Amino acid sequence: MALWVADVDAIELWPNATEDDLQMVIRSVYKQVLGNAHVMESQRLISAESLLRNRDITVRGFVRIVAQSDLYRSLFFESSSSYRFVELNCKHLLGRAPDDQAEISTHVRTYNSSGYSAEIDSYVDSAEYANCFGENRVPFVRGTQSQPGQKNVGFNRAFALMRGTASHSGGQSAQLISDVAGNRPTKIKALSTSGGAYTSRAKRFRITASKAAGKGNMNVRSLSVDVNYSQLSARIQTIQKSGGKILSVTETI
Repeated sequence: MALWVADVDAIELWPNATEDDLQMVIRSVYKQVLGNAHVMESQRLISAESLLRNRDITVRGFVRIVAQSDLYRSLFFESSSSYRFVELNCKHLLGRAPDDQAEISTHVRTYNSSGYSAEIDSYVDSAEYANCFGENRVPFVRGTQSQPGQKNVGFNRAFALMRGTASHSGGQSAQLISDVAGNRPTKIKALSTSGGAYTSRAKRFRITASKAAGKGNMNVRSLSVDVNYSQLSARIQTIQKSGGKILSVTETI
């Protein structure tokens, strides 16, 4: 696999960073690694943030902790197929779409043989990650940038997977499985648009929540539901009353 280098302005934690700089880095890591999901105060990884503040870990180490957290696992592993999980890991941790079927198969085997943490480590410890982000850069979307040696199919697949910063990486079936497995080109589909003013009441939101589980039940899974603005408050209350826990509320396209 060729190593990718993007000519973009990256967010980096410098040795003389202020607290404001640190907070910008932390927010950027959450946004990138958690797929643009909103992180509530109760979901923040305070201990890991303190380690980063004290320079006991690098940004790379913080990225690893976020990706191995229960929140990431609930959002992207427990609600996704194996292929979709690999797609999302490539997107969140390497900033691109999977290259081919062989890459997806390798990651599926890594999880099956060595477990969840090893699968996350395979991205964060890779030469590609080190080359593109180093120890203190926040990962960013690279696949939609024009880069030397990049095939057009890679650009198209990355564009189809990213679809802009407003797009939340919800748990679902793999988006590229047919194209990647069949080594076929990926078409870029235009987003539908409509005339008129666009206000918050016209938007739709995705609520991701964990299902209530009985004592000792380790098979806790998450669910996602899309609602209109007018339904948002009532649906959140219903989930909470039934014992569910809200993981994120994000705007959908």
